[in-house]
This record gives sequence, C-alpha cells and structure tokens, in this order.
Amino acid sequence: MNIIVIGAGYVGLVTGTCFAELGNHVTCIDVDQQKIANLKKGILPIYEPGLEPMVISNMHEERLRFVTSLEEVSVEPQVIFIAVGTPSDKDGSADMQYVLEAARNIGSYINNYCVIVDKSTVPVGVADHVKHIIQDELKNRDLKIKFDIVSNPEFLREGAAIDDFMRPDRIIVGLSSKKAKQIMLELYTPILRHPEKIYFMNIKDAEMTKYVANAMLATRISFMNEMAVLCERMGVDVENVRIGIGSDSRIGNSFINPGCGYGGSCFPKDVKALIKMAEMHNVNPVVLCAVEERNYQQKLLLPNKITKLFGEDLSDIKIAVWGLSFKPGTDDMREASSLVLLEELLVRNANVQAYDPVAMPVARKLLPADWFNSGKLRLAEHQYDALQDTDALVLVTEWKPFCYPDLLVMKKLMRKPIILDGRNQYDPRQMREAEFEYYGVGRGQAVSKSVAALSL
Repeated sequence: MNIIVIGAGYVGLVTGTCFAELGNHVTCIDVDQQKIANLKKGILPIYEPGLEPMVISNMHEERLRFVTSLEEVSVEPQVIFIAVGTPSDKDGSADMQYVLEAARNIGSYINNYCVIVDKSTVPVGVADHVKHIIQDELKNRDLKIKFDIVSNPEFLREGAAIDDFMRPDRIIVGLSSKKAKQIMLELYTPILRHPEKIYFMNIKDAEMTKYVANAMLATRISFMNEMAVLCERMGVDVENVRIGIGSDSRIGNSFINPGCGYGGSCFPKDVKALIKMAEMHNVNPVVLCAVEERNYQQKLLLPNKITKLFGEDLSDIKIAVWGLSFKPGTDDMREASSLVLLEELLVRNANVQAYDPVAMPVARKLLPADWFNSGKLRLAEHQYDALQDTDALVLVTEWKPFCYPDLLVMKKLMRKPIILDGRNQYDPRQMREAEFEYYGVGRGQAVSKSVAALSL
C-alpha cells in the first residue's frame, strides 16, 4: 500500500517505519524542517531500541521517505495516518490544534478515495470534527470525494515500541464502513498471527478505549504507590504484598510495582484529559483525581526523604542521581520523576551529580541553563562518576546497568553509604550486609529501623 503518516514524532515515526518494514511505501510528513533534514541523514529525534537501523534500512530500500508537506507526495495514498501530538492544554484538556490542522491539509490534498486514520490520542468525538473539516475543504474545492474516517489508537510502550507494533496483543479499530474495514484488515494482516486480536467497534468507542486503558494502568500504579506509603507507616514490606496480590490471577503482576511516580507522554496527559472530559459531561471524576493527586505526592517522596535525612538546607550536601528518563528504554523525560527531584534538591542548594544511559542529551536541552551554569548540577559521563564524594545515591530510573552495581566500588567513591531506592530494585538485606543505609519505597520491616523515622 501507499501510506502517508502525518507527524514524525514518536508514534508517527515508529508507525511509518514499521509499515515500511512490512513492504508498504510510506511517506512521513513533519513541518519541522530540521527534523526532516536529520531523518534523511538517518539521525532520529528520539531514542527507541532498534528503530534507527530499521529507518536507515527502509530508506535505502526506498520504502520510507521523509518530507515537509503533502504537496511533496507524488503517489496517491490508500491510507493517511494522523499521528501528530495532542499535548495537554492549560485547562488539562487535550490540545487538538495539530490534529485539526492535519485534517485541513488532508482536505485540501486528496483527489481520490482513501482512509484517514486517527492514530493520535484524541478525545471522544474528534473523529467527527476531522470528518467535517475534510468535507468543508473538499467543498471549497468543488469536489465530491468519498473517504472514511477510522480511529486506530496506538498502544506502543516506549522502549518496546517495535515489538509492540509487530507483535500486538490487540489492535483497536473504530469505523463505520465495510470498505474501510477491508483496507484495515489488509493493512494489519501481516502482523495478525491471531485474527481474533483485532477488535472492530464504533469510532467513539475506540477513541474512549485508549483513554480508559491508560487511566486504568495509571490507577493501578497510583493505588500500589498509596499502599506502599501505608505499608511503610505500618512496618510492612510492600514487596511481599506485591508478590502476594500479583499471584491472584484476577490481579496479575503488571503495573503494581511501587515507585516514585509515573511520567512520560501518555499517562499524565491522558488522565488529565479524561478528567476534563468527565467534568465537561457533569461527571465527578473522583477516582481519576485521586490517581493524579497520589502521583503528584509520590514524586515528592524521594526529596522528602532526603530532607528528613539531611535537613532543609542542602548547601553542603552532594547527591548522586541514577536515571533521568521517566522509564528505562527511552530518553523521554516528559513528566519524569527526576524533574521533580532535581527541582526540589536544587531549590535547597544541593549539589547534584546525575547520570542516565541515554537521556543526558535531552537533559542538557530540557533542564534550565542556570542549573548547569551555577555549578550545582553536573551530568556525569559514567554511572560511577556520579558517585564521587556524594552523601547519598538516589535511584530514579531502573535501567539494567543500575540493577547489579559494584557495591565495593560504590562505598569507596561515596562520602556516605546511603541509598534511596525509588524503584525498589535492591535487596535491603544485601544492602545492610554491605553496610549501606538503605531506604526503599514502602519496604517496612525489610529495612533498618532508621527508616521508620522517614515514613511520610
């Protein structure tokens, strides 16, 4: 098929590249000229394992192209994906300006029947707006061209996006046309090992499915984080509780790992947007608001523990931070717990030495310049370099290189052997045996008695 993908960000780039890998001819469009120029050179705007060689390979095979406008596309597409960003607006609702602009461009471009697919995460009813905008543009051109609108939300996990695309556990497709259904089936057949895993439904149902899925996962995380706080207060080890409830087949083990809060481009934004949708329809989003509030409180957990240990004035304290991205496998720092931690430490004049395997180029661009210029924040070249003469290590992101560190090397480098584990990656008993002072999230009886004083 000839496919156009509007938007060469995370979703658009992964989607377009994977469809090209399946033998389709794909053109990715983005208005960011520098981004497109870099992509043509094989320089990607994001880090995603396995994506760069796939992009380069498909460009070499002439199945994947990058341009800055629809006018540069020379072939008639059968399918056009809208995969632009839908960031949170000031009131928490999803900002639809890029989606609607894409719709206007499509309406001024198409000359034959095609399927227009909303891949972006959009509120319920946006597909109708997209349809009307395209119809209005066609009317202005005095054309009567048939087209179909489809909602096909993405469920790509950063760090595992290629595998998620090529081996999906489900594909959600919202539509109202048999012709569009046939085209979508043809498009996804190469990766459908189990045909029953593609679910067809109404467009609005599909739009809502994406929001509810992300909100449910965020709810599980926030619920377990709240239980972790309670466990710590009551002298209970939340990790044993997690294992216990995870063995229940009705609950399972996914998204019940306690930690220092969720982040990224999806969960925070989609929970906010769902809250706004509920309020617009006179529904009190009690649970969703609690999920958001718990996540906010959880991101303060680590800085609060640090001030309990060292006091409010951290001028003479040096802290090592391992992990800046919101999760392992990505350089995405949007809504990351590390951002809250760094801000809380630096406002108290702490000296911070941070390291992340892939996110440091993003950090240099994203973080305030005065943090670096003041000398209070330094990005270390190696994870152990970040430990030099520090009073504590804070683990924020559970990257694999951090899972089994050399404790002897750490003790020699650190001024004080203190570890604050924001992801419960380490065995408290092993830490005690190595003579480290260890503070996890909700570890209760598993840690030393001094932790009781840090319960929040």
